[in-house]
Amino acid sequence: MSLSLALCFDAPMQSWGARSQHIHRDTAREPTKSGVVGVLAAAMGVPREDTEKITALAELSLGVRVDREGLVERDFHTAQNVPNTEGLGHRTVISHRYYLSDAVFLVVLEAEGADQEALLRRAEAGLRAPAWPLYFGRKAFVPARPLLHASEPADRRDHPSGWGLSDLPLRTVLMTHPWLEADDSPHRLDGRPRGEDAPRPLRAVIDCDATDERAEIRSDHPLSFARGDRRFASRSFKTLDIPLTPAMISPGDRSCS
Repeated sequence: MSLSLALCFDAPMQSWGARSQHIHRDTAREPTKSGVVGVLAAAMGVPREDTEKITALAELSLGVRVDREGLVERDFHTAQNVPNTEGLGHRTVISHRYYLSDAVFLVVLEAEGADQEALLRRAEAGLRAPAWPLYFGRKAFVPARPLLHASEPADRRDHPSGWGLSDLPLRTVLMTHPWLEADDSPHRLDGRPRGEDAPRPLRAVIDCDATDERAEIRSDHPLSFARGDRRFASRSFKTLDIPLTPAMISPGDRSCS
């Protein structure tokens, strides 16, 4: 039996760096595993120096369904009087920082075995009463709505947030969890060919084996967040299309962003 945890990541702005270096701070088009692990660690009160717990969280399987793609935007930053490594040569530094605007994601984690299931239950408890503030990539990018629904509604389609823990496999949750938009959302029409009435499928990114013919590789499996010792291993993932069925669509407005 599987145990999975479904979360809603909705915010006016989010940033999920995958290849950031120096003055260029990029963002992926969906939450990265290192970013999701950071959110869980903050909720559970895990210090960045606790590499054992960070590594354990990174072993959970991850799937992300993109319920609203959002737009990639760029901040233009300047900082004055920045010294070099010797404390000299003060100058003005320009940096380019990218972020996602108006995006919504269903984030699903899956546990295998008793130890991971216990860890996932502790993570769920932490997200309901976070030890530290939660944010999506930058401290200013705070959630627009709860990551988890407060209680089980009578109609599962009426979930304005993630439905939390369930005994369903990760892929089944991605295929059946209520869309985090509503039927009357203008975003439902985005990207459809003219005259086409059916909603477009939802893009999803899930962990997979490195030997999968559709696997992509990214340095996104955190091993340590410790200052001066940030380390990542390779993560393999693939992209799927999830059909948006009528059973997944709520008739009411649930958007908060």
